[in-house]
Amino acid sequence: MTTDEIRAFIQQAIGENHVMLFMKGTPEHPMCGFSARTAAALNALGVEYSALDILPDPRIRQELSGLSQWPTIPQLFVDGNLVGGADIVTEMYDTGELADTLGVSQPTGEQVPEPPAEESPQTAPLGLENRLG
Repeated sequence: MTTDEIRAFIQQAIGENHVMLFMKGTPEHPMCGFSARTAAALNALGVEYSALDILPDPRIRQELSGLSQWPTIPQLFVDGNLVGGADIVTEMYDTGELADTLGVSQPTGEQVPEPPAEESPQTAPLGLENRLG
C-alpha cells in the first residue's frame, strides 16, 4: 500500500464510521494502557464503534497524525471530528460529556473502568540456567 492509499483509507474510515478509534492493538487485546482505557470508556457506554490497530504498519500512525495534527495514540473520532486521546476521553467520560457527544446514557456514578490487569511476566524463564560463566 502506498502512503497516499493509507491516507485515503484513514480518511475513509473516519468519514464512514460514526465512532472511529485508532489504537494500539484491538479493543479485545489493547497493546497499551492508554488504548485500553479509551476502549474501556467506549465499552462502558455500550456504544458501537470501529477500531483500527495502528501497530502493523508505522505509516498508519504517521499519516493519521499528519491528518489529525494530534501526535499521540489512541485517537478517537466522532462524526468525522477528532475528540482526542486517552486523557481527554477519560475526562469526558467522567464528566458525562462523552456520553452526551455519543448520544447515549452515562452509567450513574461510574468512572472509566480500569482495564483488566495483565498478568505480570515472570522475572526469569523457568528451566533455563546460565552456563556461560
